[in-house]
Amino acid sequence: MKESSVLRFDERDLEVVETLRNLGVPRKVSSMLAFLANVDEATSRDIERASDLRQPEVSIALRTLRRNRWVKERICKSNGSGRPTKVYRLAQPIEQILEHYEEEKLREANKAMENIQKLRGLLAHAESI
Repeated sequence: MKESSVLRFDERDLEVVETLRNLGVPRKVSSMLAFLANVDEATSRDIERASDLRQPEVSIALRTLRRNRWVKERICKSNGSGRPTKVYRLAQPIEQILEHYEEEKLREANKAMENIQKLRGLLAHAESI
């Protein structure tokens, strides 16, 4: 038998996932980011095992990461006649990805403040009539 180790989320990883979710990041994407931020590269099977995501959920999260250009993939040929395996890694440091969410939340906050100011103006105008 071949010896292998399986990475699993610890309490800190679960807290990272939960904090990303609190920012509005979908659970699948949060789990993928938390996992890939801690490894050099991984197969989808590695990601499934560590994050308790099912294969379809990993595929959905990968779609989001690809769309944002946050993940790179390479083909790793298998030993023998099996299918080649795709191996994934973050395409940019996690800090840059977090900056994306920071900018998104700042835009949302600014838009909310604009709406509050607009309401104040509209309500002040209504009181003066």
